Amino acid sequence: MTTPAAPAAARSGHLIDLASLLLLATLWGASYSFIKLGVETIPPLTLIAARTLVAGALLLVVIRGRGLSLPRDPVIWRRFLIQACLNSAVPFTLIAWAETSVDAGLAAILNAGSPIFAFLLSLLLFRTEAAAGRKLFGVAAGMLGVCLIIGMEALSGFGRELWAQLALVAAAACYGGAALFGRNFKGLDPIMPAAGSLICGAVILIPFSLIIDRPWTIRPSAASIQALLALSVFSTALAFILYFRLIDRLGTVGTTSVAYLRVPTGVALGVLFLGERLSPTAWAGLALVIVGVFAMTLPARKPKGG
Repeated sequence: MTTPAAPAAARSGHLIDLASLLLLATLWGASYSFIKLGVETIPPLTLIAARTLVAGALLLVVIRGRGLSLPRDPVIWRRFLIQACLNSAVPFTLIAWAETSVDAGLAAILNAGSPIFAFLLSLLLFRTEAAAGRKLFGVAAGMLGVCLIIGMEALSGFGRELWAQLALVAAAACYGGAALFGRNFKGLDPIMPAAGSLICGAVILIPFSLIIDRPWTIRPSAASIQALLALSVFSTALAFILYFRLIDRLGTVGTTSVAYLRVPTGVALGVLFLGERLSPTAWAGLALVIVGVFAMTLPARKPKGG
């Protein structure tokens, strides 16, 4: 028999999950502003190498605190390495490089199409996704939104800003590939691929940082250092912990809603704290991207039983 306290407890747990989802969207939305502040005095490669190293180390501490240990199977570590390229080393670096010339709010919008790329890649490589009308509409709306955001002026210029915008789209494609490749980690505690891929990302990026940027010659500002620490601790390590908790609580479909929640969050933070402004076409593109991603991630209706 259900006690009166049970519904109240369920409602309370649901509210906590929703609050966690909003917090995750804020943390990931804020990452674009943290990156924008960080790259002012820290080169993109070094910023992301430090981000992956600090976040991976923190997650390793969490794993040890839970009495667990990382797997030792070389096959799993090869998968961690591939996941690192798709989910951290390459997209993080592309985003950081792009934000040396693109506003944080615009970066958040252009990077929001990862569910669209996940659908297209799944359809192309595995043919497991049903090409439902709603999902095809989502793809079309999202792509149109990206085109509106980039705009005809950037396309006619073929300058640094265009390549930066295309780098953000490429980063979204990487995240889409990472979502598909993540299926290889079934049976593992979700925090394992998060920590393992971040550690592998640091191993990949640190040599490039040492050779190209020579970080011992860098003189970062206090604001950039603070942004790097916030990016590593909150927008990466804590965000991953929240993300994997929500996967357990809300499932994959519910948690992917963060893909469109983080867009207005990222734009709002850029406007409020960095004084950024979006063009009218960018606002229209933002709306289309949100509609497209929403259509892509909205769960299908279950047929009513007769």
